[in-house]
Amino acid sequence: MTPSRSIDGLIAIMAALRTPETGCAWDLEQSFATIAPYTIEEAYEVADAIKRQNMPDLCEELGDLLLQVVFHAQMAEELGHFTFADLCEAITTKLIRRHPHVFGDARDLPPEAVKSLWQEIKDQEKAEKRLKQQQSGSKSEPDAFLADVPSVFPALTQAVKLQKKAARVGFDWSELTHVIEKLDEEVLEFKQALAQASPAELREEFGDILFVMTNIARKLDIDPEAALNGCNDKFRSRFGYIEQALRNKGQSLDQASLDDMEALWIEAKHQEKSKNI
Repeated sequence: MTPSRSIDGLIAIMAALRTPETGCAWDLEQSFATIAPYTIEEAYEVADAIKRQNMPDLCEELGDLLLQVVFHAQMAEELGHFTFADLCEAITTKLIRRHPHVFGDARDLPPEAVKSLWQEIKDQEKAEKRLKQQQSGSKSEPDAFLADVPSVFPALTQAVKLQKKAARVGFDWSELTHVIEKLDEEVLEFKQALAQASPAELREEFGDILFVMTNIARKLDIDPEAALNGCNDKFRSRFGYIEQALRNKGQSLDQASLDDMEALWIEAKHQEKSKNI
């Protein structure tokens, strides 16, 4: 087996790894459930490479992510569900169907009309899927309205998607001020729970605050996941400044007082502001 620039070569390698008796013992014992966490991890590593603007790393991480797709497809083929070719046909069919403004007759549409048409097509697809299930005698229950928001998404991302979908049917605050008022209400409830020292209630009330804050972000067209990531980066940078400044003085973090670290934190903030001017 030799390296290949073709997807067929990758599929062949994956099939070899999953071949009983001659394949890899680790690969052979995997299932959809055991591989799923790696799939999510690889997607995050792709996002990290993009954030760092490291193109060699991005090339490698995209390859790792593609491997996950091929791995799942190989297991599905072994079980007689579908092949890699089937999923390629499915996604190309979907892309053509959802882009009539590119591949069909609905050309020259403004961006908002394209977005509306995309949603109409998705809704039609779901209706057709339900009809096929009924015709096949399937006894599955109708999908709940929010069922297509995956529960494995990061919590902040999931909250935004849930809120956006609910807003489509009018379940939403009309004004940002109403959401701010709700935040005040939730903070008060959190303080009350804090006084009672109930761990379960504290967790619930804290979650309510995060959910309302996410709603505020949505109203302001802010990606809360990106906003928190930005804050994490800022904290990492400022704390790194503290660590380096102490090292320059011959001190370690555990030797410094809180006052010392706070002073250096303020220095780091001032430096950031001077760079941004």
